[in-house]
Amino acid sequence: MKINKEGYKIIGITGVVCVLLWWLMYYLLSQHSVSGLLWFGTLLIVLFWFFIVAFFREPRRVKIHDPELVFAPCDGRVVVTEVVHEHEYLDREMLQISIFMSITNVHMNWVPVGGTVEYFKYHPGRFLVAWHPKSSTENERTTTVVRTTSGKEVLFRQVAGLIARRIVSYMKVGAPVEQNSVCGFIKFGSRIDILIPKDSELLVEIGDPVIGSQTPLARLK
Repeated sequence: MKINKEGYKIIGITGVVCVLLWWLMYYLLSQHSVSGLLWFGTLLIVLFWFFIVAFFREPRRVKIHDPELVFAPCDGRVVVTEVVHEHEYLDREMLQISIFMSITNVHMNWVPVGGTVEYFKYHPGRFLVAWHPKSSTENERTTTVVRTTSGKEVLFRQVAGLIARRIVSYMKVGAPVEQNSVCGFIKFGSRIDILIPKDSELLVEIGDPVIGSQTPLARLK
């Protein structure tokens, strides 16, 4: 299993904490001959550390290129499909598709369309639960707009959740980006909003599971 580079530091620190915790537990319990409890505690510590390692897994996926399609930028489940007015940059009505990522999902993020990064901004903010309607405008988040080769503008936001406290984006204004290339990482539970032209053909419904870089969300017209 390949591990994403964003997890190296956290995995290392967590590993050290787990070892120290185990030594403390061993010291306290071995004096009272509670071997059963020691084994149970050891199992919990090992499972917790393996969960942290698994969270930063980096799956191998086939890169799909189709300029007419908008692909899911993350693993998760569709929680919103609605027309909204985008105020930050585009200032017009767009079709919004929101995907919620649970802590068990792969948290790598991919670029939903190919083109050129036209706009990028990081917003500090709150840490409301990711499915809260105000999380898209009040939570810590990044906003990226990619202009496709056909001139379409697609906006997507990485939104931090209640547990997520670190958003990583590799986007730079003016840089060309390849469809379904890695664009960032969100650490521990969050969501991504994708805003596309409202006349696009929607290919998913609320509740649908999606796979990042593999599931088409919509077709651009």
